Amino acid sequence: MISYEFPINERIRTLLRLEELYVRTSKLVAREDALDHHMALLGIFEIMEVASRADLKSDLLQELERQRQALAALRNNPHISEDALEQVLGEIEITHTNLLDMTGKFGQYLRENEWLMAIKQRVSIPGGVCEFDLPSYHYWRKQSADRRRADLERWLTPLLPIKNGLDIVLKLLRDSGKSTHYTAKAGCFQQVSGGKTVQMLKVSLPTDVPAVPELSANRYAINIRFIVPSTSGERAKVIETDLNFTLTYCNL
Repeated sequence: MISYEFPINERIRTLLRLEELYVRTSKLVAREDALDHHMALLGIFEIMEVASRADLKSDLLQELERQRQALAALRNNPHISEDALEQVLGEIEITHTNLLDMTGKFGQYLRENEWLMAIKQRVSIPGGVCEFDLPSYHYWRKQSADRRRADLERWLTPLLPIKNGLDIVLKLLRDSGKSTHYTAKAGCFQQVSGGKTVQMLKVSLPTDVPAVPELSANRYAINIRFIVPSTSGERAKVIETDLNFTLTYCNL
């Protein structure tokens, strides 16, 4: 199966974008090539920008505290694994403390690094980080992989409490999912929500089905069209046959 996650509000949309950036950046940092480390640095800049647009730290602290209280109330429930529950509560407690320890504006230490900010300013220009534009950056990229990785980890590590917080929130959100099987008649599906709150929807299809979902949703209705994927530039077409899929409703 291949699944497509669709956030319904801006907060979850921001968390999913940051999750993608953190995963990509961490993988690039672990590699050896100078080009991978260049892309990792761009990922750090992107994380800084996305996370700075909203009061993310405050939102995560509030959500973690809300989840901690809800989960703590499940203690002594015979249907809940006590060990698993305590492990999750411990992770929430540690992450909550680490977030509280973050002071100042998110990524402020990066903004105070003039060398990094000169690179950040130039990367927005196509071809703007050539060796004649930023010779000191060219020098850095010629250093050993271990030296570059140590610098990247030093710049990325102070940003990780946010990652740990969003990882917990998104895991709890995904684990809350309730799945239902439906059929999209001639590639289209509509469902009246009746004011029901949902924070994320997940559409799952067999990998061999040549269709991708386009979804729009609000508190009143969910609309899904299944489009035939094309890389040739042709206008997207709705699949003409009936299509079975799974719709998962996620809500914290």
